[in-house]
Amino acid sequence: MVEDLSFKRLPCNERAAVEIVVEGRKVIAYEGDSVAAAVMHAGLRPTRKTALSDVGRAPYCMMGVCFECLMNINGKANIQACMTEVREGMVITVQQGARELVGEIR
Repeated sequence: MVEDLSFKRLPCNERAAVEIVVEGRKVIAYEGDSVAAAVMHAGLRPTRKTALSDVGRAPYCMMGVCFECLMNINGKANIQACMTEVREGMVITVQQGARELVGEIR
């Protein structure tokens, strides 16, 4: 993951740093960051692959409407990264296709 220079953090009030793991790499984010902002700042693209065509997707609206930012967060699939605040020790990976259904479907 190479840092994307087009996504820069704006200067703001000091916030505590937190360490998260993104695709196996330790990344520093800041309290109040969304997971989507943290992974984009770290240069991760795409954040998920579509279930039908395996096409890469990435956060788009950053406000929970488009669902393009779905990721695996702490072992759970289909989590909206733009609506989830980073927390110390989070483990985040790219979502590959649709989540696996567990249990009986009725």
